[in-house]
Amino acid sequence: MDNSRALKQPTHLREHDSTRKKFTDTAWWPWLKRGATAVFFVLVTVLLVTQARTIDWQEVLTSLQDYRLSEVWGAALLVVVSFVLYSTFDLIGRHYTGHTLSKVRVMAVTFVTYAFNLNLGSLVGGVAFRYRLYSRLGLGTGVITRIMTMSMLTNWIGYLLLGGLVFSLQPPTLPDGWKISTEHLRYIGFVLVGTAAAYLATCAFSRKRTLSIRGHEIELPSLRLAALQVVMGASNWLVMSGIIFILLQQRIEFSAVVSVLLLAAIAGVITHVPAGLGVLEAVFVALLSHLLPQHELLAALVAYRVIYYLVPLAVATVVYLVMEAKAKKLESARPD
Repeated sequence: MDNSRALKQPTHLREHDSTRKKFTDTAWWPWLKRGATAVFFVLVTVLLVTQARTIDWQEVLTSLQDYRLSEVWGAALLVVVSFVLYSTFDLIGRHYTGHTLSKVRVMAVTFVTYAFNLNLGSLVGGVAFRYRLYSRLGLGTGVITRIMTMSMLTNWIGYLLLGGLVFSLQPPTLPDGWKISTEHLRYIGFVLVGTAAAYLATCAFSRKRTLSIRGHEIELPSLRLAALQVVMGASNWLVMSGIIFILLQQRIEFSAVVSVLLLAAIAGVITHVPAGLGVLEAVFVALLSHLLPQHELLAALVAYRVIYYLVPLAVATVVYLVMEAKAKKLESARPD
């Protein structure tokens, strides 16, 4: 792939960048920038505090005490694997756009955005944090947009293939009161597989390699890169399922855990609830309570939230503050 083609912009966008440069040179711009930064941090702090107040910490402690140390460490190891794997998603965008930030720095940004995305939602974590950190590190809006697009596409194209295979070949038994049946879910699985296959086919055979979207030229990735996206995205969903499988003490078939997690993920997206609070638990209880007592299911999911959501969020907060401090030094040292 020619990276220079992926980065090029139309003439009117280059003129817009020049106009924006003059705009940011005005005397009041630094004060506006500081004010926006303060508002951003206040909003993030409020969201974090609100999130913390929704959690029954006594229940968390009780749930964790019921696990053997080997189970906790096994699940924790898979958490590390999942976050390291997801942190490589933006490396696909690095290759695609050809920007020169180091791989370690890119993975750090992706880790922070993913942890905040899980807990505070995609608008704050996946979008706001990504734009802020990458822009502080010197990347332009167009490049950040393409990085974010490739990363999110990696996650969801992997979901489409894995979900399609699971739903079409071995769909879970849905309760009678649900609006869709198991047979409907099977048809949905065929559509998901077809969508993933269509994406791969487009990347492989499309003669038109460059698309223009709102003034930005987006080049289709190669088949090799698209296939890598599918494998990486699907692998991360399997690892996440493995964490819950371990916390359920392997008392429910792995394929059932995968299918229910994939259903819960879509339910969480539809409801727009930060961290899917209540949604994840409701789906697991509705579909698996006939296999395991409800309190044991909830205990496993509480433990899952602790080690996959809360612990990484605490680490990501520290990493974010360090990155902000370093970015501020780089920004002050950068010539005007």
